[in-house]
Amino acid sequence: MKIFLPLLAFLAAATPVLAQAPAAQPPDLPQPTSILEAMIAAGPVIIPLFVLSIFSVMLVVVYFLTIRKGTIVSSGYMATADALLRKRDYLGLLAVSNRHGEAIARVVQKVLEFTTKNPGAEFQQIREIAETEGTRVASNLNNKVIYLADIGMLAPLIGLLGTVIGIIRSFGALGAEQGTAKYAALSAGISEALINTSAGLAIGIPALIFYAFFRGRAQRLISDLESAVTHVLALLSLQYNKRVERMPALLEDEF
Repeated sequence: MKIFLPLLAFLAAATPVLAQAPAAQPPDLPQPTSILEAMIAAGPVIIPLFVLSIFSVMLVVVYFLTIRKGTIVSSGYMATADALLRKRDYLGLLAVSNRHGEAIARVVQKVLEFTTKNPGAEFQQIREIAETEGTRVASNLNNKVIYLADIGMLAPLIGLLGTVIGIIRSFGALGAEQGTAKYAALSAGISEALINTSAGLAIGIPALIFYAFFRGRAQRLISDLESAVTHVLALLSLQYNKRVERMPALLEDEF
């Protein structure tokens, strides 16, 4: 008991001192960075990358709406064109083609306008008109799709430019700053470089994927257009062959 009494007295005297000691503060944890803050910290190079991302999304939406079979060849128009060509109702087919917006309708329209204005034209000239218009439509499809390939190649290069700028700032901070400020500037430059690199790749890779997708779809649609134009030309060739066969009989009647 004599040993425990001084120990209890010491603890009673030390309790107010321990009560006055400051509580331990929790360590400062890094705060999460929002996407907007990351884009602002990425420097001015992020601005063209942001514009390219919006442009690529708009192109993908437009291509899904325009690069499809209904805008190139439709079964309804082909059935109408087949029936009117067999009846030799060229003016009726021309009126129907003016109301339709498919690519095959534009090709048939050009052919019929040429044949109505030049009734004595040879079939080879009509074939050339159809092939020229079909080639123009195919070129327009390929030129549309190529924009995504341009974005897919340009975005990583712009991101690489931002990467180089961020590394330059990091090495500049190593020689200019002193103390802990040097490491803060170094981390900011490295963060800028990595954000620009990731942004360029995040835009370029999907753009190239959609380019490959729409390029394959465009090639299939061009094949469908060629098949439809060949069908129309085959019907027109039958009409011209019949007209050529009737011409000798008409000449014999005249003589």
